[in-house]
Order: sequence, then C-alpha cells, then structure tokens
Amino acid sequence: MAIRETIKAKTLYISDLDGTLLNRNAELSEYTVNALNTLIAKGIYFSVATARTAATSVLMLESVAINIPLILMNGVLIYDITGKRYLKKELLEKEKTHQILSAMRKTELRGLMYALADDNLITYYERLDSEALKSFVDERVQKYNKQFFQIDNFANVETEIIYFCFLDTNDNIHRLYKETKDIGGLRIEMYQDIYSDDLWYMEIFNETASKYNAVQFLRQNYGFDKVIGFGDNLNDIPLFEACDECYAVANANPKLKEKATAVIGENDEDGLAKWLEENVLRKCCCTCTQMRGHK
Repeated sequence: MAIRETIKAKTLYISDLDGTLLNRNAELSEYTVNALNTLIAKGIYFSVATARTAATSVLMLESVAINIPLILMNGVLIYDITGKRYLKKELLEKEKTHQILSAMRKTELRGLMYALADDNLITYYERLDSEALKSFVDERVQKYNKQFFQIDNFANVETEIIYFCFLDTNDNIHRLYKETKDIGGLRIEMYQDIYSDDLWYMEIFNETASKYNAVQFLRQNYGFDKVIGFGDNLNDIPLFEACDECYAVANANPKLKEKATAVIGENDEDGLAKWLEENVLRKCCCTCTQMRGHK
C-alpha cells in the first residue's frame, strides 16, 4: 500500500544536492539511491532544490526515479525531469544585466553567465584566467559533458539572461558584492564552497527567483499539504523558510543549523536517506501492518 494512501497530508520531501544528498565526492551513494527508490516506489514524493543546472543534476539523479520537478539554480528554473522541459523560468532585465557587467569590469572579476535560447540553457565565459573558475568548468566538462561557450564580451549576448555565477576568494567576492548590492531587482546569494576552504560562490539572479518561491510553486501546483526540506549551506535558508519542517545535516553551516527543526546525520553517512527510512518508511510499514490487522 502506498504512503499516499496511508498518510492524509500529501507531503513533498525536498533536498539540496551538494553537501546534503551527495557525499564528499559529489556523488550519490548506492545506499542513498536504493533508499530513495524504495521510498518513491511506495509513494513518497521526492525532489531536489540545488544551485546546479539540469545538465549536471539530471546525470547525478539518473539512477533515482524522481517524480517531482527539480528546482535548479537556486530557484531560477524549475525543470520537469520526465517531460524534459522548463516549467518556470526567471529572467534578468537587460538594464540589470548591464549594471552587473559594469560591476564585473570595475572589480576585474571573471565569472559565468547563463542564458536561455529556445529553452536551451547556454553557459558563457569570457576568459578562464582564474584557477578556481577553470577547475569548476573542467570538472563539469569532464564529468558531466557539460558545454561552455567562450565569448569576447558578455554584452554581445542577445538571448535571455537568467543568472551569473562567480567563484573566487572571500575578499574578491565581497568586493563584487559591494558593487552590486545596491542594484535593485536582484537577488544575491553568497556562500562558502564546501569543497574548498578559501573559495566563495556569489550568484546573481532575479529577485523573484529563490528556493522559497520555487517551493511555493511546487506546493501550489502539485497540491502538497506539507513540505519537508533538507540542506547544508546558507543558500538553503530560503528553502528552509518555505518548509513546514526543515533538517540540517550534521556537516551543515552553523547558521543553517540554528534555523533547522533538527540536525540529522552527515551527508557522508547517508544521513538524509537514513532519516527518511526511520521517519517515513518505518511509519509507513507500521501503518500498513495495522491496517491489514483490521481487515
């Protein structure tokens, strides 16, 4: 008997990827894959909310029978993994893009710019003269066959711009933040790279895009009565704010733990999968047993 038949509230379980569902090698363990597929087969609704794009997320999740659209790029895009199409996208106004580019020139920082052309996501770069940025691109090309396109000047791109990503030292990222923080209509996410001690991410996108708003979209359009979220980093705060319950993995940023309903096991110890087995699968099995006993 499916979980949805035994639990009155229709519940969505939604997790961040890096540092939460994925292990330190940025991979899903066999244990987690098996646990998720067992739960999904019993009727659980499960998805992810990540800063990653469809190109990497879909490959990472190809062994899991995901049954709800993915929240990508911190809420900029919502992607139907079954229909292979974007259900929702948040665009940057041209004037805002010009202001971001002006701040880039002033601080001399390099980054990546993401655009949509006929619903195809394109990632541009001007130069990879930062070792951190080069490693970021190389890993995604080699591991996920993702494509990146070099262009002389971001300003020459005429398609729909949706997102900027920068990866640099804490000092450099905060220099760029000072130049962009007063631009209206933007959302800026800054958080430390969990795979490095001295690098920080800065992501810039439309102010209406967030994991919070994307969760509300899924809640309303798929009729969820309850949402339970899982995360590890500062960009998961909007996710937690959208959830009825929220759980931080043991390796999470201390500020996120303060906002969590509770702290669960580490990502490297399949903490999320084990929590689901203990708190969802076991309850389901007990309920099914009780119902059979009443027949």
